[in-house]
Amino acid sequence: MKFSEMPYTRPNLEEIQKSGNELLEKIRSASAAEEQIDAYLAYEEMSRQVGTNCALAYVRHTIDTRDEFYEKESDYLDEVDPALQEMGQKINLALLESKFRPQLEERFGTLLFKNLEISVRCMKPEIMELMQEENRLTSEYQKLYASAMVEWEGEMLPLPKLGPFVQSPDRAVRKAACRVRGQWFEDHRQQLDELYDKLVRNRDRQGKAMGYENYIPLAYDRLGRNCWGPRECRAFREQIASDMVPIVARVKEDQARRIGVDKLKFYDDALLFPDGNAKPQGTSDEILAAGLKMYQELSPETREFAEFLFGNELLDVLSKEGKAPGGYCTDFAAYKAPFIFSNFNGTSGDVDVLTHEAGHAFAFYRAARKGYLSALMSPTMEGCETHSMSMEFLTAPWHESFFGPQARKYEIFHCEDSLIFIPYGCMVDEFQHIMYEQPELTPDERNGIWLELEKKYRPWMDYEDLPSFSRGARWQQQPHIYMNPFYYIDYCMAQTMAFQFWMASLENREDAWKKYLAFVDQGGSRTFEELVQNAGMKLPYAPGCIRETGVAISRWIDENPL
Repeated sequence: MKFSEMPYTRPNLEEIQKSGNELLEKIRSASAAEEQIDAYLAYEEMSRQVGTNCALAYVRHTIDTRDEFYEKESDYLDEVDPALQEMGQKINLALLESKFRPQLEERFGTLLFKNLEISVRCMKPEIMELMQEENRLTSEYQKLYASAMVEWEGEMLPLPKLGPFVQSPDRAVRKAACRVRGQWFEDHRQQLDELYDKLVRNRDRQGKAMGYENYIPLAYDRLGRNCWGPRECRAFREQIASDMVPIVARVKEDQARRIGVDKLKFYDDALLFPDGNAKPQGTSDEILAAGLKMYQELSPETREFAEFLFGNELLDVLSKEGKAPGGYCTDFAAYKAPFIFSNFNGTSGDVDVLTHEAGHAFAFYRAARKGYLSALMSPTMEGCETHSMSMEFLTAPWHESFFGPQARKYEIFHCEDSLIFIPYGCMVDEFQHIMYEQPELTPDERNGIWLELEKKYRPWMDYEDLPSFSRGARWQQQPHIYMNPFYYIDYCMAQTMAFQFWMASLENREDAWKKYLAFVDQGGSRTFEELVQNAGMKLPYAPGCIRETGVAISRWIDENPL
């Protein structure tokens, strides 16, 4: 079914709770394992229908945040979401307490129950009001960010439209674009500070109400992390700081020489080539057509997927006024249909969307057709991001279709940009750990910590006198920090996995695709550690992994000059 034809029905909380409680009673009173299995599968089906309606409302609201109907639906769903989660928790607890658990584990697998144990640690009725408030605050931030319009050369533009100017070969244009962007955040400083302070204190109260010292363990549980924790995360970050930051520093020195500046400033950061970064050739429609052709040629599996995606209007990628910023992939489970949302802006990021978000979409498309339970449809987040980031590199042979004679330039840009990102992502993660360890910090103290972390992870960064940036408030432009706490280190771990798949594809493309497909097709039926090991790769936080990866990427850069 096409996206435009998918009907939306507001989830009726009373009816859902009534049906859910009936199924809950069946599970509790069951005299045989099969009765519990049937009741759980019925709840699964109901959840798929509810989730589909929630996703439809979310997508249509983010496509146009000015649409009053879907704004109200979004507000309503924010309000009822904690109650829906509570219903799910009751079902999960009933399964965990079942006297037929051995038979249930034999039917559904032991990982489901490990994940359920984590899930029931995520909420209880006492924090429902706090969760509702958290939803309202994140929605307020998203709406504020989406409303951002700036004046540029006499025209009012949404922030994503500044992208090409931030990457302009003209240094004065780059600086002006960064200044205009920073000024918007400076003008909204008080709102942004207040929103984040409320979110940190709200989440801290949630964590303590759940019996934790602070919010961090609750955040890990909510991300479903089932095989690694803060210790492994810290080990990974320290490897990045010691083994990758020096490599990136050398890349940044090369960049400065290449673009002809004595010292890099922040407004130079996104420009890797003196004549400008590689840009897609053609219109948005032509880029989309090239994307379809790419997936039709990549493999039989991606051909089937792409024709389903494009044929059912499951992409909305053009930037326009009122549209929420950023990009994401979600799904309409009832239709086994993924959906890609983004904001094209005429930069190479447009192509990245067709590979990164399509990697997520492809993984869902495959898993949805293998009959996995919802709870086992996707791995934890670092596994999901491995799907997407690896797809970016496995589609490298088609770069010329998008960039023409600039394809080589894009390959170098994509490699270096991906490498440069990892220290930044680790900085975001360490920043968040500090924020929730010390929730009483003032806005100025938070900004000061950000600037200190810059010295550790990005010592080459110089913000000069740019508004907002220079006082350490760059982090307020990162939606994940407000909306998806601690979901950023996952990108960093996934990027190291993507580099491994890429290096493998350079050795044997067919074998690398088979490994990638095997990784994807397991869905969430294995932990991240098991997925990595089954694919014959190294865990990102394993000793020596970052050094080995960094050396391999450095060698590729040295051997592939423009």
